[in-house]
Amino acid sequence: MKKIGIFGGSFDPIHHGHLILAREALETLGLDRILFVPAAQSPHKPGRVPASAAARWEMLNAAIANEDAFFASRLELDRPAPSYSVETVEQLHATMSDGQFSFLVGEDNLPQLQTWHRFADLERLVQFVVLDRSGVGVDYLYPAVRRKIDISATAIRKRVASGQSIRYLVPDAVERIIRRENLYQGTTESNPKN
Repeated sequence: MKKIGIFGGSFDPIHHGHLILAREALETLGLDRILFVPAAQSPHKPGRVPASAAARWEMLNAAIANEDAFFASRLELDRPAPSYSVETVEQLHATMSDGQFSFLVGEDNLPQLQTWHRFADLERLVQFVVLDRSGVGVDYLYPAVRRKIDISATAIRKRVASGQSIRYLVPDAVERIIRRENLYQGTTESNPKN
């Protein structure tokens, strides 16, 4: 039975924080692979317009190109928005019947987790694992992978928009795509003050 970690998100852009936590989860949980699943449009971020699916897909693949245990899936990008995790997991179960799935969720998503579309069904299909990059040491209802990392996609987008460097925050290949495609030049946030 393959042990697979499902890591969903906007990945707008994917950054070293994502990659460090994915590697930590792989090793801590004894997973065989991490499957990155970029969302077409997160139902939990309706006020923000992400970079194009094509740009986010290219950045994701560039970031994981040299990782043998990291894979990317277009399941949510190729489905009509919004992207519901339970539908993705059902598709994965149908195609990988020998898979045992851990669903990696950031600690910032926990307050609304039980409001997710068909949460009860999702909870039956996966083992939730909290990715805690806060460093606070909170106890969770689910197993946690902890690593203090102060990198966020929001901060990266703001740095790009203001002309600041993002070196060391994202893989070099991701930074090249951001520059080439002129991503994040204007505000895409629903509340630019945050």
